[in-house]
Parts: sequence; C-alpha cells; structure tokens
Amino acid sequence: MTLFPKLLVLAAVSFATTVVHAQTDPAAEPSVLAVAKAMPAVVNINTERVVQRTVQEPYDQFFNQFFGGAMRRPRVLSQKLQSLGSGFIVDPAGYIVTNEHVVQRAAELKISVTTNDGKTYNARYVAGSQEADLAFLKIDAPQALPFINLEQLSPNLLGQTVLVLGNPLGYGSSVARGILSAKNRAVTVDDVEYRNLIQTDAAINPGNSGGPVVDISGKLVGVSSVKMAFTPQGVPTQGLGFAIPGEVVRQRVLEFKDIASGKKVVKVEKKALAGKFFGLQLQDLTPELSETTGYKVGTCVLIADVEQGSPAEQAGMKRGLVIAQIGRYPVTSSKQIEELLAPIDTGSVVDFSVGVVRRIRGQAIQQVQSVTLTAR
Repeated sequence: MTLFPKLLVLAAVSFATTVVHAQTDPAAEPSVLAVAKAMPAVVNINTERVVQRTVQEPYDQFFNQFFGGAMRRPRVLSQKLQSLGSGFIVDPAGYIVTNEHVVQRAAELKISVTTNDGKTYNARYVAGSQEADLAFLKIDAPQALPFINLEQLSPNLLGQTVLVLGNPLGYGSSVARGILSAKNRAVTVDDVEYRNLIQTDAAINPGNSGGPVVDISGKLVGVSSVKMAFTPQGVPTQGLGFAIPGEVVRQRVLEFKDIASGKKVVKVEKKALAGKFFGLQLQDLTPELSETTGYKVGTCVLIADVEQGSPAEQAGMKRGLVIAQIGRYPVTSSKQIEELLAPIDTGSVVDFSVGVVRRIRGQAIQQVQSVTLTAR
C-alpha cells in the first residue's frame, strides 16, 4: 500500500473516532446544553402571608345564645401560611414570571426569591392575571441577571422533547424530561377553567408551578401550571402535566411591563361568539328557569336576550326561546355552543334548532323549528 492510501485510511479512522466521541460525550448532549442555557434563569419562590381568624370558645357561644352576647371579645389568631413554587427571569433587569396561584396576593404578603446562584432577594408583586394564572414579579439586583428570551419561542410541535425546570418539593435546580403530548387542552381547577394548555408527560410536581418548560435548544415551550393526579371521577392518572403556552406568556408579559412602566392598560373583554356573529345572549338553564321554560336542565340553552337589528332578531328569534341543537349537534350549555361556533367566521351559515313549550288543551307541547342564520 502506498503512502497516500494509508493517510486516507488514518484520516477516516480519526474522523470516525471523533464523531463517536462526540456522540457519546454527555457534555455534548442537546438536553445537557439546553439545561445549561436555561437553568441560570430559573428561580425558587417562597411566599409567606398572615391570615387572621376569629376563635370563639364554647362558653362564649353559650352566652351568645342565651344572654345576647359573649363575656369577652373573641380571640383573633394570626397564622403564617407559606407556599413554594418556581419562576424564571424574563428580563435582565430582574422581572420574573411565575404562576398567579403561587403568589396570590393577600395582606402582609412576603415574597422571597432565590436565584440559581444561591442569592436571595425580596421580590415585589407587579401585576398578575388569575384568568391566565400568570404573575409578574420584580427583584433588584446589582448586576444584570441571566434570562430566558421570550422573543425566541419554541415551535411547540407534537412529540418534541421538552424539559421541565424548577424546584419540585423544594429540591432546587431539578430537571424532568418528556415530550409535548398534546395542545389546546382545557383543565378545570376549583371551578376555574384554564384553556389552550400544553400537555406533557414530563414529571410536574408541587413546587414546579411557575417554572419554565423548554425544548432541547433552550427555547421556552411554556410555564408549568398544573398536574392531573385524578380524573373528576376519581380515576388515578399518570403522565398528565399541563403548561401555559409560551405565546400566551409573551403577550401577558408585554401587558405586565406596561403596568410596571405606569401605562394605563385597557382590558378588552372577549365577546361571546354567539353575540358577536348573531346577536344572541345565552344563559344555561337553572332549576328555576327549567320550571319556567318547561325544558329540563342540560337539554338546551336559554336565549336571554336578542340584539336589535342582529341576524337573530331578523330571523325572528326572541328572548325566552331555547336553542336545542346547532347543525346536527344537540347542545347542553352555552360553553358548548361557543366551542361549536369557534371555527366559523363572517359569512358562515349556521342552522339552529329553536324551541318553545306551548300549552295546548292543558298539555305541554315542545315545538321546535329550524332557523338558518348568516354570521355578520
């Protein structure tokens, strides 16, 4: 073999060895690089608030009942309640995003933030949204702080690898890995519905709330919000964690920064689609309304009002009638109607089945007719 082919063989072997080494070197793993990029911006959040409650002794209750008043004033006890969560810095000036439920405001609320390098700061609450479950905090540091850039968000693709960063159960700087399992999920917690959430099978535990979920390039996917341990029927679940999408976070942070700078923020309420397109104001049936209309609760939706000059009024729809069906779908709530109307736009044609109960010769007869409306 001549010298030239030998050099080619040696070069090929050297290149292959370098590639294999790069593939097996843990320090070169994308997940490791993403954590190294994002983790310095993650913070631990501790809150403490004082809750006062009145305590009345049994004999005071006796005097209240039989003598018109207690012998002494009721005792007022003060109790400190603490909560733990995560957050992340979104601006080098020290602005932090977390969940609203982590730092719910109350009298004498104290918020302590510990950055990833172990320094602790007192934080102040700037703004928040219970609807979005997002809050905005501010700490004052002598130097610029590492942050996660909200201008460069993850594309949020189904099946992509995601990393949950935070402080679960108080264990700081923890990482959980999974995939983006689903998008546009709705979850109800304590009668509050959160919509358009991201679902992941990465472990989200108490203390992760408010922390970032990032992809393997270190870009923000969303904010850890809630984990479902049981279904509403009590069935245990696994791998169902939910996060607020990065796009929602970015929009809210812009609003929060306006508040921080003293600008007046005018909140535009989202108009119900039934009202926007057709001029219908809807109301779910209650037991009292059920007796009035003659329809059972959960079988239709009441038309509470009709806007003058709207497509609904022009078609003869009136207050007091009920909507039993849209297209081929029976409807049971105004929320369901909003979901059915979500895909439509101006010019869309929608068939409504509108009903009323009439008494004919002493008998209650349900009369239903089809009404076709064009969205304005």
